[in-house]
Amino acid sequence: MNIRSTLDCVLAAIADPTRRAILGQLMRGPARVTDVAGPFDMSLAAVSKHVRMLERAGLVRRTRQGREHTLTLDARPLRRVVQWTSHYERFWNQRLDRLEAFFTQKRRTK
Repeated sequence: MNIRSTLDCVLAAIADPTRRAILGQLMRGPARVTDVAGPFDMSLAAVSKHVRMLERAGLVRRTRQGREHTLTLDARPLRRVVQWTSHYERFWNQRLDRLEAFFTQKRRTK
């Protein structure tokens, strides 16, 4: 998978609030799929679909021990998102600096 398709896959995965909530749960540590599904008002099958999308994006790793599936967060793919968004940081900092200067000048002229 090239960098662009990896970025697209990660962005698609984190675009959904349910998947972001799953990642938030996994930030606390590994969890069983059934435990991850607990807080959501949806079927285990629906949560499993969300988990599979996170797995495809490389954000979640699954281990199996018998019938028990344990999920672990792998945040490394989020670095690509940070790298991509950092290109826009300079742009927004310049815009916000100009906006601040505008309001500062406006206050001085009152």
